[in-house]
Amino acid sequence: FRHGHINTLYKKVLNSEFAEIAGCVEDNEKARSAAQKNLGAHFTDKSYSEWLCEDFDTVAIGTVYGERGAAIIEALKAGKHVISDKPICTSLDELYEIKRLASEKNLTVACMLDLRYLPQTIKAKEILDSGILGEIRNVAFNGQHFLDCAHRPEWYFEDGKHGGTVNDLAIHGIDLVRMLTGLEFSKIDAARVWNSYAYKNKDFKDSALFMARLENGAGVMADISYSAPSQVFSMPTYWEFRFWCARGLLTFCYAKSEVTVYEDGKTAPTVYSCGEASEDYLTEFAEREGMEKQITENVIRSTETALLIQKEADKEQSV
Repeated sequence: FRHGHINTLYKKVLNSEFAEIAGCVEDNEKARSAAQKNLGAHFTDKSYSEWLCEDFDTVAIGTVYGERGAAIIEALKAGKHVISDKPICTSLDELYEIKRLASEKNLTVACMLDLRYLPQTIKAKEILDSGILGEIRNVAFNGQHFLDCAHRPEWYFEDGKHGGTVNDLAIHGIDLVRMLTGLEFSKIDAARVWNSYAYKNKDFKDSALFMARLENGAGVMADISYSAPSQVFSMPTYWEFRFWCARGLLTFCYAKSEVTVYEDGKTAPTVYSCGEASEDYLTEFAEREGMEKQITENVIRSTETALLIQKEADKEQSV
């Protein structure tokens, strides 16, 4: 419970018809007390390793980013499926061990990549797959967040705990681009991280940009910085995506439940309203029969891409 995202999953499980909470583990007293107060969570006195020996199916991971990889690896070794907040780990070595264990033990590793279940995303996928805009040639997305130093977990700014802004934030955009285009990232052209806003923590690289290519040659440009003001969630730049295609532009953002298409030759854009999403990451995980390997592979690929871009950005920073 070291990051607030896991609270969302906890509540989803409480309200679900297909899952229940077998128990909770948290070594950090501050996080434990907060979860007891805010969620009514009941905790075991057993250690994480001891708890993994009990009879349940799946471990939900919400600890410090830098400790997630080890926690997932231990869970997989114990024969448990995993559903984790993003990022699932902070190093490629951890990721490849997670991939190996999941395959070897036939276990599923899922991630709380919730942007792919937005109504806007589903509608955008439908339009792009229809072919009316032709081949995707270029992609741009913004994923700026509010740094909010006063309320961020203290561990964010501790050495080795966070793992980098690209890996933290960009994975949502990377995953969405992969989903909507059906294409993998093939090359990283440039990546940069630097400190701009965390003035009390100069070693924290809160700003991040990258430029990459998809396997069809299309370019991807992204700004995924902690640069936004506090009203970020209502701004059109909060998870804003633009897909430039052979015959027009498709664009949408998190704040509006609509997709706008500027089709070549038409004088006015077409605005598509969106309904409600029919599922989320928890329902997909629960109904995964026959899709186990696909779910895990998707998480691995999106995470690997984010980690490779983070590595390139860190390399540039050290020059």
